[in-house]
Amino acid sequence: MHVSTPVIELEHGVVGYDDRPVLHDVSLTVPAGQVVAILGANGSGKSTLVRAALGMLPLASGTVRLFGTPLARFRQRWRIGYVPQRVGAASGVPATVTEVVAAGRLARRGFLRPPRPTDREAVERAIATVGLTERRHLPVATLSGGQQQRVLIARALATEPELLVLDEPTAGIDAASQVAFAAAIRHFVASGGTALLVAHELGPLRELVNRAVVLHHGRVVHDGPVPEPLGHHAAPDHDHVHPHAPDEPPGIWDGGTYQ
Repeated sequence: MHVSTPVIELEHGVVGYDDRPVLHDVSLTVPAGQVVAILGANGSGKSTLVRAALGMLPLASGTVRLFGTPLARFRQRWRIGYVPQRVGAASGVPATVTEVVAAGRLARRGFLRPPRPTDREAVERAIATVGLTERRHLPVATLSGGQQQRVLIARALATEPELLVLDEPTAGIDAASQVAFAAAIRHFVASGGTALLVAHELGPLRELVNRAVVLHHGRVVHDGPVPEPLGHHAAPDHDHVHPHAPDEPPGIWDGGTYQ
């Protein structure tokens, strides 16, 4: 039986800032075709883990392989679409939705080659996937925050990546955009893609997640199905202590949000 190479393999990763450890001996494997969510409280190391796995932060120790290739030798960056946390799509530039999304094709075609029909088609598909076709000619600065975040996802999709990485894609975003995110990721995975989500809460993305990795103080405390809140969690006298994180303080899980 053929077993595909994992998209991400991080082994025994350690990351620190100013001699302060942030990740402690963390390992993460993301198989092709899965939707994996990295969950945890603010400051637990979620974004640090993803940035280290993508080579955006140096490891103090440990190893990373992307698509089976050691990080230092990996050159096919177009295979990864990355949407950072809470970055405005407008950035003060009077660009339209189509112009911003088209920038995502540069990783594929290069800066010197003019756009081809395939590039324009990929841009149109990406915009349609996030539900912004009717707004494609509008300046991005005129859109809502949720719509701007959808533009950034479309820009990543326009690259036609194999791995889509989203850092807190639904944080502070309107419900309509959250539903659009879920539809876009569902379509992407159905087309053969792999998704890695960093989230404080999953919302409508929850049903798409195959596996959840929960971080607490820079350590993996759960790797498996998305933790299910129990019916009595809403009770005021419940202490919210869970077997997947025995040392977590009360309040770490409120039934839908890591705090």
